[in-house]
Amino acid sequence: MIQMTLIQIDNYGPWTVTPTPRAEADLQILQSELYADLQRQFAAKGGLVFFTRFDNMLAVTNGVDMEDHKRIQKSIGNRYPITISMGVGAAETPYEAQRKATNALQNYGGAQSEDRTEVLAIDGLVKADESFVQIAHIDINGITDSLTDIIPAYDTSFIVNRVQHFLMKKLIEKGSLLFFIGGDNFMSPCNGLNPEGLLKIIEEIEDEINIALKAGVGKAPTAEKAANLADLALEEIRGGFTYNLVHVMKNEE
Repeated sequence: MIQMTLIQIDNYGPWTVTPTPRAEADLQILQSELYADLQRQFAAKGGLVFFTRFDNMLAVTNGVDMEDHKRIQKSIGNRYPITISMGVGAAETPYEAQRKATNALQNYGGAQSEDRTEVLAIDGLVKADESFVQIAHIDINGITDSLTDIIPAYDTSFIVNRVQHFLMKKLIEKGSLLFFIGGDNFMSPCNGLNPEGLLKIIEEIEDEINIALKAGVGKAPTAEKAANLADLALEEIRGGFTYNLVHVMKNEE
């Protein structure tokens, strides 16, 4: 079972233009600092946050309990000019878990509701003995030599975004999620997707848009451990220790 948390800034849209539109640079700074802050706090509990749209973020939070969520909420409310609400869901696939988390929060009102402040809506939490996170770290092959050092920077960014679109479309059909994490790298919480299924997606994308990918997969009780194992598995591919395009490492504890 995987546990997902939806983090949503309360009434953010109206706040950004009240009493007049706030400076865009200040809003960008607020969003990036909030993301970094939440990443630190959830990571301290073994979680991992993905920024998605910044006013909405999704986190894999196996091992993060109700009191941990409340403490993080209070910390943000004490130090920022905005507050956050959260929904928590648990399921066998990441997509279903985030769907449950979203529905739980939506039951308390809309994102721009003046009456919804610091809500913690919990549909379900994963028990310690049922906790399992599978994460894939997906990387574009040789992007520095083939794109970054050859074509304009924006063109490279466009290609990376195109790869992300194709990956998201194919992974969501398997109940998996995908997030851009910088450079030419993506991370996919993918409980329920076997290595053969991921390899098939990678091969389909190379056939369709002529972009070659590889993926390290980590399996562990928490997101932090699973992501670290995925990174290590990807490094083994990069280092030539395996010729597989998908390499899996499991938690041994």
